[in-house]
Amino acid sequence: MPTKRTTLKYLAATGLASAAGCATLGEAQAKVVVIGGGFGGATLARTLKQAAPTLQVTLIEANPVYNACPFSNLVIGTNRPLTAQQFRYQNIAAAGVEVITDRATDIDASSRTVSLASGDQLNYDRLVLAPGIELDFEAIPGYNRSATEAAPHAWQAGAQTTLLRDQIRAMREGGTVAMVVPDNPYRCPPGPYERASLIAHYLRVHNPRAKLLILDNKDNFSKKTLFMQAWADLFGGLIEWQGLSDGAAVAEIDTTSQTIYTDFDKVSYDVANIIPPQRAGRIAQLAGATDASGWCPIDAASFASTLLPNTYVIGDAAIANAMPKSAFAANAQAKNCAIQILRSLRDLSPLPSTMANTCYSLVNPDYAISVAGVYRPQQNRWQPIEGAGGTSPQDASIDQREREARYAEAWYDTVTQQVFG
Repeated sequence: MPTKRTTLKYLAATGLASAAGCATLGEAQAKVVVIGGGFGGATLARTLKQAAPTLQVTLIEANPVYNACPFSNLVIGTNRPLTAQQFRYQNIAAAGVEVITDRATDIDASSRTVSLASGDQLNYDRLVLAPGIELDFEAIPGYNRSATEAAPHAWQAGAQTTLLRDQIRAMREGGTVAMVVPDNPYRCPPGPYERASLIAHYLRVHNPRAKLLILDNKDNFSKKTLFMQAWADLFGGLIEWQGLSDGAAVAEIDTTSQTIYTDFDKVSYDVANIIPPQRAGRIAQLAGATDASGWCPIDAASFASTLLPNTYVIGDAAIANAMPKSAFAANAQAKNCAIQILRSLRDLSPLPSTMANTCYSLVNPDYAISVAGVYRPQQNRWQPIEGAGGTSPQDASIDQREREARYAEAWYDTVTQQVFG
């Protein structure tokens, strides 16, 4: 479990040591409300309370159990149980954060109040929006909420994850799994291709005559060269990828006839995984924190909303430019944003800093690739630092790929313990 000491070590390690005095800010008795209990919101609530114990920190989350998306593709492609992805909030509450299991339904920025589905209202001095994503079911003709039972998205972990797993396991011998991947931006840029890899890993053993077809609404994707190489080496022709230039843009889906219509073709499938376009979680839209893109513009140095006063946005919902929408990034943003909130309560200006992100992708349980980046705010945008970060070497040995798989496991165990343990 992280302590105040480890929090202050983090500040020093990330160049934020000048904010270490925030542990004495409790006399302000400020109220900070955090909406969303994922890797961003839960991290921020806990970090704030550790750094300034007398702050009143409230975390609002509609679900009593959090289903983590990182590593959930292993549930689909291996025998990993869904319970390995599930976390509760009792340790966050034990750390002094008030945890409310309820749904935020409205925000009044002028009166600084949050309305809940239960009818209660909460006042705040600072508000943090970490609502994650909402799936845009209006984007693909023929695909809506009811269609997700026939063609799961599984992009919000939980029942959809196990539904997709079970459909793949029940598929006829030699059947076709079709995966539809949206254009950027969306949660976890390499996630669909990790999922395709782990589905192929399962099929290669249990249904080797099957085919996995990826219909991608773009021509390039994160770690494309590494994925393509791994697919050829490990799965032969089991995976077929088609991009936008190949005419793979989806025009319509008919779940009754199990047919996907593209710009130039139609595809019959046995199992379909439809990942629709995404936007910021519903409460961010209701609050007026989103722009025409559907995402939340922020001040890069502080993560303060540019549309709502006294409000901050972190994680998948925020427009963080070059920084991807990942759990790693949300966790890092939360720690940074906590410092900026504490500085704002002392009428101090934001403290610009650098942040890193690493995205591990499993091709099979013992083979992983990664991409890392380091970012800093420049001209009010999060920009990559040239020469920092990079991807796994293309000529890496099998031993190196296995080590990366173990690094991925260690990261998951560490971050979930830090946030929920």
